[in-house]
Amino acid sequence: MAREQIEELVEKLANDIIAETALELVDVEYIKEREWYLRVFLDKEGGMDIEDCQWVSERLEAKLDELDPISDSYYLEVSSPGLDRPLKKERDFVRHAGDKVELHTFAPLDGKKDFVGVLKGLVDNEIQVDIDGNELSIPREKVAQIRLYLEF
Repeated sequence: MAREQIEELVEKLANDIIAETALELVDVEYIKEREWYLRVFLDKEGGMDIEDCQWVSERLEAKLDELDPISDSYYLEVSSPGLDRPLKKERDFVRHAGDKVELHTFAPLDGKKDFVGVLKGLVDNEIQVDIDGNELSIPREKVAQIRLYLEF
């Protein structure tokens, strides 16, 4: 099974597991570092706790053991995406409109690749950001990464 197919299957399984809960699936990634890692990122209003992660991990692990769709050995990690969570899905842009974000583009726009501003939303597949009072509209395909901005 290809990496993308594994991620899609695990996304479906995880969504089935959390369907009747307050949990939200943020992302699934199957990635090779030194070993293969299957990472499932969850969130909920008020924040995640270890019991939430353990509950989903146990059920997901049992379902994956039953189906056995992954031929490689891997480590399953179920966790929160963290305070600086990446924004990937359309609902992320709706949920976090008004929040400060950090945005990185693949190629420079007006000589810059890194931007920090207030997310206005996603309109016609363009990310709308207010940067110091200037409205900027960046096509989503030109954005390498956008995540919530942490101020220290």
